[in-house]
Parts: sequence; structure tokens; C-alpha cells
Amino acid sequence: MNAMSALTWMEEELASLEEASLKRSLRESYTVPGSPGRMFRGTGSRSLLNLSANDYLGLSQHPAIIEAMREALLEEGLGAGASRLVTGNRKAYAKLEEAIAEWQNCEAALVFGSGYMANAGVIRSVVGRGDVVFSDQLNHASIVDGILMSRAELVRYRHLDMEHLEAMLHKHRDKRRKLIVTDAVFSMDGDQARLHELKLLKHEYGAMLMVDEAHSGGIYGRHGEGLCHELGVKDEVDIHIGTFSKAFGAYGAYVCGSRTLIDYLVNKARPLIYSTAMPPALLAGIAQALALVQQDHWRRERLGSAVRFFRSSLKKSGFLIPTGDSAIVPIIIGDNETALRFSAALEENGIAAVAIRPPSVPEGTARIRFSLSAAHTDKELRDAAARIRQVGLQFGVLGR
Repeated sequence: MNAMSALTWMEEELASLEEASLKRSLRESYTVPGSPGRMFRGTGSRSLLNLSANDYLGLSQHPAIIEAMREALLEEGLGAGASRLVTGNRKAYAKLEEAIAEWQNCEAALVFGSGYMANAGVIRSVVGRGDVVFSDQLNHASIVDGILMSRAELVRYRHLDMEHLEAMLHKHRDKRRKLIVTDAVFSMDGDQARLHELKLLKHEYGAMLMVDEAHSGGIYGRHGEGLCHELGVKDEVDIHIGTFSKAFGAYGAYVCGSRTLIDYLVNKARPLIYSTAMPPALLAGIAQALALVQQDHWRRERLGSAVRFFRSSLKKSGFLIPTGDSAIVPIIIGDNETALRFSAALEENGIAAVAIRPPSVPEGTARIRFSLSAAHTDKELRDAAARIRQVGLQFGVLGR
């Protein structure tokens, strides 16, 4: 059997994905210098309003971040050259992790290469065979994959259903270790975890609690610490995860907690142990972004204003918008093909808003997921809402 015939099954599966309007492909996009809220799609295309990025605070092109990275690049070079436990643990790591721990008011912090690596690495480090993990049904794929790799038992509780979670906790009360894990703000719906109730259940059943602040870090809290801080439950969270790829406008992730937890992860977290350390210039840029997240309160205020304005505008246009205050605003379309056509029509009207389809969302809930930024102006959002309404009328999805 030659190599080509051995891969025939791939061609067949790709054809099935195409038929179901689920096939993905890569498209090039380009930044618009000086305009973090806009983008280009394809060579020679016109500028589009970017309503699909997670650059919530508009920091991705900040001059101070770029300058910090430039200086570090000239001093340190491009790559770290090895994993952190070999020779890649540059001084920028200690500086950044100390700053994160102080910001989060925790004993220690640890930086990972991405949010996926952090979730996968942490979960498989703290649980294993004989343990059980209780995961919200709509948690991010990196959480689910981390649980599967850990070989602990996965128990998915219905989304935000605390009665179901409690029933499952009671059923598995005698397991060796129990871990409750949740997103703070859910990436496809923009709703919030019930952190106060999770805190109570954690204590009642002797479980650990892990919260992923990917879409809430930098946005909630007095200095952008996240939803756990804003709701006053930070001290009840055993494992606090966050990313630099959303509100920070950069790349990477962090884990916060006790010194014991961080020391344990340094010895057990395989993505940390077996990955080359992050480029020093990137660490320097993240450190500058962290300073801006804490001091630029106006960015959170501007984002909050943009969110309220956009949600209100879509509701006035006739769309059924979920209640909430997050920067994630979904319009449920339903079938995959219509969602793709809706997205293409928006692009023709100057708006970049990608169709989100299964498996990223449950079957039958394909959607357009809008993400707002402090970089968006009221005029841009007002014009966008009007154009979205026109497309909604065209495809008959108003009121869904």
C-alpha cells in the first residue's frame, strides 16, 4: 500500500466535513497599523471592522509593548534556546512571574507557552487514574483535553446547573481526589460561571476548584485581576488560570496559586518541562502589557461602554441577545451553511465576524460570535449594528 492510498480515509472525511459545511481552511489576515480594531482579509482587500478578535483592551499594537519587545530582542536575541529547566529560564521569567503574583495577590505564579498548554499541563499534573474531574459542559476544549490526558474520570455537568453538579459530587464523594473546573466567562456564549455556588460545593465535598479566566482576566476586577477577584471568591480558588492572548493582546498564559502548587507544577507539568522556553522579547512585551492592564483603567471603562452600546444596538435592531456584560456577544444562527453565508455577507458589508460551528459549539447552534474591543468607537459599532440588521433581515434570523 503506497502512502497516498493509506490516507484515502482522510480525503473521505474531509469530503464529509465539506458536505456538512464543517470544513475549515486557513485565511490570511493583516493588521491595520495604528488601528487594532480593524483588519485586512486577503491581499488588496479593504479594511474591515474586526469583530472576531479577542484584543479586548486594544493593546496588541501599543507602542510601549512594541518598544519593550524591541529592546529585549536586541539584548537577548530571538529564542531562549532550551526549556526552562535546562538553560532557558531567563531573568525575564522571574520578573514577570513576581509581577503576576503581586497583581493576583497570591503566593506564586508560573508562566506557560499558551492557555492550552496551561490547562492541559495543570490538569494532568493534579489528577490521574482513580480521581474525578467535574467539568462544565461548555468548558474550553483545552480543559476537556487536559482531563482526557490525565486519565481521571471525566464527569460533565450540565451548563451552569449546580443541582446536577452537586448530584455528581455526591455520587463520586468517595473518590481519591476531586477537581471542579470551569471557565469564568464562557468563550462562545459570554455568560459567567456561578462562582459563589462552586465555592460552597467545593467546601462541602472536599474538592479542588480550578477557574480559567481566559476571557475575564484584564477585564473584571479593580486592576483587571479577573472575575474571581471582582466577585470576592479569589481566596477560594485553588488553581487560577489566565491568558495573555486576550485582554493583554499578546500570547502565553499564567497559573497562580500557592507556592506548593507552583513548585509541584515545575516538577510535574509536562508542557512546561518538555517545551522550549518562551522568547525573552515576548516575556518583556507581556510584562509591559501587564503594567498597562493595571494602570489603564479607562480601557476597561471604554470596553464596558462599547459592550453596553453594542448589545443595546443589536437588541433595538430586533436580535435576541443573551443578558450579560461580557465582550462576547453571540447571535445564534442554527445551521452551519446559513452561518457561513451570514459571515460572508457581513464581510461584504465591511465586518469581519467569523461563523462558529461544531465542534466549537453544540450541534444546531452555529453562530456569529462578536467580540468587542476598547479600540472600537461608538460610530463603528452603530454602523456595524445597522449592517448586521440588514444581513439579519436578508437571512431571516432576526428574533432568534
